[in-house]
Amino acid sequence: MGALCQRMTEDLKLKNYAESTKREYLRCAQRFAVHYMRSPAEMGEREIRDFLLALAFQEAKPATLKMYVASLKFLYAVTLRRPEEVVALPWPKVPQRLPDILSGTEVDALLGAIEPLLHRAVVMTAYGSGLRIREACSLRTEDIDAKRHLIHVRDGKRGRDRFVMLPERLQAFLREYWRQVRPPKPYLFPGAKPHRPITPGAVRTVLQKAVRKTGLKKHVTLHALRHAFATHLLETGTDLRVIQALLGHRSMRSTVRYTHVSPQYVGRVDSPLDLLGTKKGRVLG
Repeated sequence: MGALCQRMTEDLKLKNYAESTKREYLRCAQRFAVHYMRSPAEMGEREIRDFLLALAFQEAKPATLKMYVASLKFLYAVTLRRPEEVVALPWPKVPQRLPDILSGTEVDALLGAIEPLLHRAVVMTAYGSGLRIREACSLRTEDIDAKRHLIHVRDGKRGRDRFVMLPERLQAFLREYWRQVRPPKPYLFPGAKPHRPITPGAVRTVLQKAVRKTGLKKHVTLHALRHAFATHLLETGTDLRVIQALLGHRSMRSTVRYTHVSPQYVGRVDSPLDLLGTKKGRVLG
């Protein structure tokens, strides 16, 4: 795509998109160009629809199709300034499946199986404070406020900062981690190059080894630990609005879904059937 790729990169930068989103948008746009061996500037709605239909016939996952649609909408509406080419492009419907939720015992076993110490510290921080893995990997030493028992999450999703709790067990573990590892500043969890943070990919690899070691049969990912954090808070009586703030959700709709995955929460709800003919059921008429 040449100059057009550079312009799209600059537009994504000006919009302050996350690095992972920028990479995916550019990858999708470049594949679109390669598919036709032409510049997107020379094409329009017909080529876009045919390309997406080809992906659909190849049984691309709905989430994959959605990423291509988002990328091409950005390319034409923002970079090429031809929004009319993509305005009628439908968004693929992505099925909303309930994630597997780890129990407290399973999380404890998993944390104990993670080696080395650096990777265990990252995963324990992600679960203990409900962080996205990128947020956990990017923490700096000054983000840990031991006196106030808080972690300062900087530049979270959509560029928002927030504070989350620093659990006592995590604080004690980080002290031991610090004593043994002595990570060089600025990052709390340095990567192969000390001036750069550890990558989410490196942590994922170690996590999957721990999953095999513990014999867990559930679908376990780093994001599954964030789901577990939210669900466990709900099950122990934490208000949904507090959970929303801790997770950094912009909308309560994102948080409410945890009421659907918590058996304990669902089990505490009275069915109207049990209320019929009772004093509490009088409100039913």
